Formats: sequence, structure tokens, C-alpha cells
Amino acid sequence: MSPKWFYDALGSKLFDAICDLPEYYPTRTEMKLFADHAPEMARRAGTGRVLIELGSGNGEKVRRLMAHLRPRAYVGVDISKEVLHSATAKLKDEYPQLSVYAVCSDFSSGFRAPAELPAAARLYFYPGSSIGNFTPEQAVALLKPLARPGDALLIGVDLIKDRQTLESAYDDALGVTAAFNLNLLARMNRELRADFDLSRFRHVARFDEGLSRIEMHLESTTEQSVCLDERKFSFAAGERLHTESSYKYSVEGFAALAARAGWTLAQRWTDERRRFAELLFEA
Repeated sequence: MSPKWFYDALGSKLFDAICDLPEYYPTRTEMKLFADHAPEMARRAGTGRVLIELGSGNGEKVRRLMAHLRPRAYVGVDISKEVLHSATAKLKDEYPQLSVYAVCSDFSSGFRAPAELPAAARLYFYPGSSIGNFTPEQAVALLKPLARPGDALLIGVDLIKDRQTLESAYDDALGVTAAFNLNLLARMNRELRADFDLSRFRHVARFDEGLSRIEMHLESTTEQSVCLDERKFSFAAGERLHTESSYKYSVEGFAALAARAGWTLAQRWTDERRRFAELLFEA
């Protein structure tokens, strides 16, 4: 399944909780990069641009850069309408002189900017390593249409590391990630009139070294049948629904991928342990 379906109102709140977990290093590592390097990021990216945030979520990350970037306009793009409208309204309150736009969209199938945006160079901001949810081919297809001459891209990329660190980040001791994963079935029950019994599925996270990706699954704990849209689907014990992939990259590997989409690496920022990278590209 596409992981975009995780993000209903409850799923978005559960993901915010995941970001606070001790095992989930990406958010706090990226936040530390912003705290340490935001002025330099803004200087290298250029001020006065139209700032377009893909997968804007609660807007906490862009706030770390806003005062330094001083954009001409801001566009928040997210699939969760409630979270998007709350975040952009808060940003508008904090920057009343800034033109703020909210675009509720599945940008994985193409992004259309508001027609009334100022005619200025754009900075696409895509934090949080969500680019890893796409296969490499899908990532190229997503980034290629954005690569207009003069535009820039500031993107978060989760780097390759040891199996234990990766699997713990996606299977925390408190079970918040498990609840986030199982909420997908609850949403299917509510919105698609399915009859999944959540107690008969368990959360599984594993790192596939050959594909360099974390996979999340929901595994049936017993033989069972589920009805969905007047169809019956049978599960054997141990059979899995593949709910998310999260690809991990080296800086050089992701730069090569981005080059296929028309982007050239201009600057990199990584933490001391090289667990996460914030990369600036120019079209």
C-alpha cells in the first residue's frame, strides 16, 4: 500500500508522537541540523523565494527556517486537510505579512502550484526523509517536474546505518509505531466498510539490506477472512500486508538519483554520526 494512507487525523497525531520517541532519531537529528545550520542553509538557498513545503505536516520544521529564508510567499502541501489547515493558520498568525497558501493534495501524482503565486524563484522544502517512501524510480519521477532553472530543493534524507538502529526506529518499545500501522486497518473499516479485526494482526518492521529499505508490514496472526467492498480476502497465518517502504541512502547515492531528475547537489549538512542529511540541490 502507499504510506500516504496512514495520514488521516489520528494517523497524523500518532506520527507526531512517533517523532518524540527515543528510538526515532530522524526528527530530532534533522531539527538539530536546522538549529545549527539554518542561517547557512538560508544563505545558500537564497532569500526572497517562493517557499513550497511538500508534506508540510504540523509545520514545525519550516518554522526553524522561516525567519532566515524570508520568503515572498509560503505554500504548505499535505494530504491531511485538518493538519494542513491548522498548521498554515498558525503560520499566518505568526507572519501576518506573509502570503500563505494551503494546498491539500497528493503531490506524489503531480503538484500544481496556486496560479496567484508571485513570479519568483522557488525553493522546494521536503524535510523528514519522506522521499524514502518512494521507490528510486518514483522519487525521480516526483522530483523531475520540479526542476526548473533557477529553482532549488532542500530535502531531508535518512542515511544508511546499522540494522538495529533502523529496526528500533520503526518498532518502538511503547508500540506507538504499531498503533500507527494498525490505524490503517481501522481507517479501512471506517471509510471502506471493511471488517478487519485489529487484534488478529501484528506490526512487523524489518530492514532489507539488498534493497536498502525498511519495510513495515501487518501480519495476520491466524488464518482468517476479511470482507472489503463486498469481496472476501483470505489470509493465512503469517501472511502480510506490506504497508510502507522507507529507502535509506548514502549522500552520494541520493545525489546520483537527484541528478537523474535534473538536480545538482550544491551543499550538504550531516550530523556528527552521519545518520541524517539535509541536502541542497539546484535545478
